[in-house]
Amino acid sequence: MASARAMQGLRRFTSCDIGDALVKLKYPYGGFLDGIKMFSPGASGRIFGPAVTVQMVAMSDTSAPKLDKHFVDHNEDGSVMYIQQPKDVPSACWGGLMSTRAKWLGAQGVVIDGRMRDISEHREMEFPASWIPLATNCFKNDLWINPGDIMVADEDGVVVTPPSLVEQVVALCQERAEIDEKMFTELRKGAAMGPLIKSLRNEK
Repeated sequence: MASARAMQGLRRFTSCDIGDALVKLKYPYGGFLDGIKMFSPGASGRIFGPAVTVQMVAMSDTSAPKLDKHFVDHNEDGSVMYIQQPKDVPSACWGGLMSTRAKWLGAQGVVIDGRMRDISEHREMEFPASWIPLATNCFKNDLWINPGDIMVADEDGVVVTPPSLVEQVVALCQERAEIDEKMFTELRKGAAMGPLIKSLRNEK
């Protein structure tokens, strides 16, 4: 589990910053959930928290284990529910009633690899939801989300970070932020991009 200090540090950075750091750490796909976008941003405009994972199954799958309560009741204070829906299920797996319950339980938002409904209701209650619009397939890569992974969703996309990498990600994000601030300063003075990237980022 990541320390409270590391989590606070991670909270300062965008999904793009975190994804760049995860690429450097060679984490699959940079932790990026391809195709999932923010559709009902909350007051903060982002989602941040540890994942509570739900794998949906078709009703015809009688071999699936039965939950002790409705899956939405498994939301936790400060968490983000991540739902993976079967690719061939056309109905929505999340709606306004579920967000109302999740918000009462203290959930920070929901990320859905599948379909949802009642967008206006989510926006009205300022409950952040990210999902694949008009999804006929789940997101394009095979990145697996584990319970407790840290999910960050904003207008740029959705990225997931394993707790074991949070401190390294924060350090890389901070390093990159300092370099980029120097780049902004020089670019505003008219400096050319190519030489700056080579000298400050050590990129060819």
